[in-house]
Amino acid sequence: MSKPYDPRDAFYRKAKQEGLRARSAFKIEEIAQRFGLFRKGMAVLDLGAAPGGWLQIISRLVGPSGVVVGIDLQPIRGMGPNVRTAVLDIYAPDLRQRLDELHAGAFDVITSDMAPKTTGVKATDEARSLDLAEHALRLCEDLLRPGGAFVAKVFEGGGFEGYLRQVKARFARVKLVRPEATRGRSFEIYVVAQGHRPAKNPPGEGAGGGGADGNG
Repeated sequence: MSKPYDPRDAFYRKAKQEGLRARSAFKIEEIAQRFGLFRKGMAVLDLGAAPGGWLQIISRLVGPSGVVVGIDLQPIRGMGPNVRTAVLDIYAPDLRQRLDELHAGAFDVITSDMAPKTTGVKATDEARSLDLAEHALRLCEDLLRPGGAFVAKVFEGGGFEGYLRQVKARFARVKLVRPEATRGRSFEIYVVAQGHRPAKNPPGEGAGGGGADGNG
């Protein structure tokens, strides 16, 4: 179960003041500034996009000539004209077909702030987070253009080093980032990967199931 927002939290207050839907918007903003991920006219896919904080930042960075597709298990309404959203499960067998209806062609960047519905059991939550991150990485094979970038939140723990090796095998440059807006007791970290090198025969990591919460 996710923790409620603390109104005393500085990033929470700042998000409210700036009209942002989630304090996590400052995380993707910092990552974007540090790595120059987004340019005008880009096509971006945001996984686990509700309530739309990341979409607000990315929409501004890619501009009116770009397109941002946000998907989540929860509806996302009232975004800008260059944002298209849908209620979609990343594990759905028709995911690619549904995404083609929103944007035909490959994406320049894929971002994921997905997190599992936490149980409070650290090992379980880590495993569920890793499963989501692994599936997001697999989606890059079909949806991300060569040379593209990938950002994914992961809970550090068992299996993380193996996941990192998978990312490094598919991208030219990989960094780990803990944005300033990350809560002090959180064990989340962001993998920022650039220079996508699609695998001709991607390894068969085990696919999982279940839903995910959006960014928060």
